[in-house]
Amino acid sequence: MRRIIILSFTVLFTACIFAQAPQKMSYQAVIRNSSSTLVSSAEIGLRISILQGSASGTVVYTETQTPTTNTNGLISIEIGGGVNFDAINWANGPYFLKTETDPTGGINYSITGISELLSVPFALHARAAETLTGEINEIDPEYTGSQAANITVTDITKLGNLSGTNTGDQDLSTLATKAALGDSTAKVRNEIPAPADGSETRLTNGTNIIVTGNGTTAAPYIANVKKPDFYLGKDTLGGIVYYIYLSSDGNQHGLIVSKTESAGQWQTANSITNANRSWDGAYNTTLMNNSPAATYVTGLGAGWYLPSIDELSLLWHARFHVNKAMNGGGFALLSNTANYWSSTEIVANGAWFFQFTYASAAYTFKTDTYNFRAVRSF
Repeated sequence: MRRIIILSFTVLFTACIFAQAPQKMSYQAVIRNSSSTLVSSAEIGLRISILQGSASGTVVYTETQTPTTNTNGLISIEIGGGVNFDAINWANGPYFLKTETDPTGGINYSITGISELLSVPFALHARAAETLTGEINEIDPEYTGSQAANITVTDITKLGNLSGTNTGDQDLSTLATKAALGDSTAKVRNEIPAPADGSETRLTNGTNIIVTGNGTTAAPYIANVKKPDFYLGKDTLGGIVYYIYLSSDGNQHGLIVSKTESAGQWQTANSITNANRSWDGAYNTTLMNNSPAATYVTGLGAGWYLPSIDELSLLWHARFHVNKAMNGGGFALLSNTANYWSSTEIVANGAWFFQFTYASAAYTFKTDTYNFRAVRSF
């Protein structure tokens, strides 16, 4: 009984543009004798033939080897490298691999196996491309019917210098150089726009942002936060800024206190005026009749009014900025000079004042004499 059980058959090739493909194939097989017993750790005789056309075709190559099986009866060998192996024209297949084995290590080959070589070994045929010469005619019908088939050597030359019919076109090297230098004359068939000069931008100043530059390489856009118009302690509009806040429109608003003061009565004759807003001195001042305090503050000019009790409280908290800006000429803490009228009324004969000595609000008779300072808003 002649047989062989083949576990695997593999053709391995490595090739690159600097080296030829190796003229060998890897081969593995498990060897059993005629009784199907593994031939383990033994030298065997092996004759390998490559047949062309069919399993019984013409022998185009033969070699013999005497490999040794491992404990599992497996042999791993390389086929090829012998005379005429590299002369096989793998394109003229199919080809079949025939192995004949003598389990005793001689040449009495009693076990035979034949298998067809599949696609992997034919990688050897691919190396034929290394020796191709002359032109290759494209016979792909998809290519033949496409516009690419109509491209000529002249077309390629024109593409390089962009000559064509428009004499205003410029070659690519000149175009690239001009564009890099910001030359607005750089063009290709008038289809490439001139380099950006800044006129296309929509970047403008914002509420609190200042934009400089014109968007060119030489003068790029730079955005900076705008310096505030007001700051605590600023001497402006006839007084000192003592309170600042931002409104919903992003603009600064706040309060300014006059640099001068006077003293007198809130009202010369007690009566209800409804000047009772704790937060709105401007509103209260317009309602104060028979009032020396109102007469003084409005006499300073348009916009000045007697602060409400809340606005006086803010002024006490900001006295550091005011006193520093006025070099000590602001508000003292002496008990006999540190009481200031607010414009906020509490009852017919009483109004609120702020005690700078004790940092607290209180009320007293309108006919009492206390200090008053005008404020204005911005």
